[in-house]
Amino acid sequence: MIQHVKSADGTTLAVESFGDGEPLIILGGALSTRAAVQPYVPFLGGAFTVYGVDRRGRGDSGDTAPYAVEREIEDVAAIVQAAGGSAKVYGHSSGAILALEAAAAGVPMSGLLAYEPPFCTPQEPGESWDQFAARVRQLAETGQRDDAVEAFLRHTGMPFDPAVKQSPWWPGMTALAHTLFYDLSLAGSADIPAERLAKIQAPVLAVYGGNSDSWAQRSADGVASAVLNGRTKLVPGYDHRVAPEALAPVLLDFFGKPAGKAAEEN
Repeated sequence: MIQHVKSADGTTLAVESFGDGEPLIILGGALSTRAAVQPYVPFLGGAFTVYGVDRRGRGDSGDTAPYAVEREIEDVAAIVQAAGGSAKVYGHSSGAILALEAAAAGVPMSGLLAYEPPFCTPQEPGESWDQFAARVRQLAETGQRDDAVEAFLRHTGMPFDPAVKQSPWWPGMTALAHTLFYDLSLAGSADIPAERLAKIQAPVLAVYGGNSDSWAQRSADGVASAVLNGRTKLVPGYDHRVAPEALAPVLLDFFGKPAGKAAEEN
């Protein structure tokens, strides 16, 4: 079921729900829409009402200028309120940072799983984080969307094959190029905001892949140490692109629906 939730600044957000049970809101990362949630539904829909979100500026959601992290936090608050006033939240990548920031701001959550929030990531040589974010924003705003997405993907450290620009999903990625600045704004300087995260009351599980770059474990350890009730978990054999079938058992176990041991705990 698709519903439209109005945020505090009047922006309309497209939210799609699946399944039946306690609300579980999934916040995707860069270059993703609510469609990324659908592969999780076969694993989670029997235990939860799973909410997929088009974050502002994406998919069927609106966008109100100027962008501010505070507005996205208000978006999460509005979605949680629409889901019943409190929810479990899973955030991937920049969506994990958004979930953490929302929890720190007091948005009611009964649990929060953060998969590889991009803190502690390497900086571009000779370019500050703010300069990199500004460059990506300028590329997108001047119609150089391909270049904006390529710059962002190369920054992630993943191998970039120019042939991907001929793939059927490339136009969908470039259509979201303007939102890359939003993701980079959430990451800030890429330092862990320990003082803010210390305000989080909900249990937090910071998860990273066994095949990920070293920053992912540093980020997970830092987040778990900063919050009041945090721990980490390793999903072996995966990197930043974790498969739903690998992560779903971790989600079920952490959120109170035991599904057996599916990941190695630190």
